[in-house]
Amino acid sequence: MSSPCARVRRVGLFGGTHGNELSGVLLVRHWQQDGAEIQRPGVEVKPFLTNPRAVERCSRYIDCDLNRVFDPQSLGRPVVEDIPYEVRRAQEINHIFGPKGSDDAYDLIFDLHNTTSNMGGTIILENSRDDFTIQMVHYIKNALAPEPCPVLLIEHPSLKYATTRSVAKHPVGKYQN
Repeated sequence: MSSPCARVRRVGLFGGTHGNELSGVLLVRHWQQDGAEIQRPGVEVKPFLTNPRAVERCSRYIDCDLNRVFDPQSLGRPVVEDIPYEVRRAQEINHIFGPKGSDDAYDLIFDLHNTTSNMGGTIILENSRDDFTIQMVHYIKNALAPEPCPVLLIEHPSLKYATTRSVAKHPVGKYQN
């Protein structure tokens, strides 16, 4: 369980995990050009384009789904010439924002996605015992009220879901249709 009083000092804002989901890509590019609206005193906020080759092609991925290769096996895979692009990119992201599971990992990664499902703006959480993300979602829901902001919890004991955002101490996904 995370500490509810843990201070967030480093935040990653990800867009383009899937290259055909353009809302996050547009926001990241905007913030990379002018990050004034996302900067706060005492907090490093880094907008980051996660899968630039897939974005360039406007395709979900190049070799495999980037949002599925942040498992220990993929992150520890030797770098060889024929390594899938997204596995190599996952290793780079883990190096920049992690290492995953360490005290040095970014405090929060907010991964922006699109969907064709009728979900509206939905927040995705991976852990119901993470006090920080639960409090953050409560804050977001109150700030957006009366507009709805559904929360989807993806948590199952046998599910080994190794997402891009899982590098952070507090992973959060945001889906918009």
